[in-house]
Amino acid sequence: MDDDALAVLRREFDAEEGSFLLGLRGRLEWDRDAFRRLERAMRAACVRQQGREVFERWLAEGFYEVSHFVPDWTGHPNFPRPQPREYYEDCLERVADLADWFFRGEHAYQEPHEWPEL
Repeated sequence: MDDDALAVLRREFDAEEGSFLLGLRGRLEWDRDAFRRLERAMRAACVRQQGREVFERWLAEGFYEVSHFVPDWTGHPNFPRPQPREYYEDCLERVADLADWFFRGEHAYQEPHEWPEL
């Protein structure tokens, strides 16, 4: 994983200003661009982690938190969803897939697999 992806994850998992998680939690806003940055950085971390036996605690905690917090927080009936329902479903499925890949060391899809942009 390159240093840029690592820096994105650190900012996201710390819910710093401009992060997807801060917007989600603080402003009840699903920022598509911020989600895309987070998702790409999470994919890069999964590639990096593949085949490794040891996790960096902050990465593992971040993946766990994102995979639980995002569906719970956005699942509230009053959470604003201006995009089509399918978009959110696809994003939540992606977050779950990435957490599964990170912790298991391989994703559940047959290779070659293209991760479509969300």
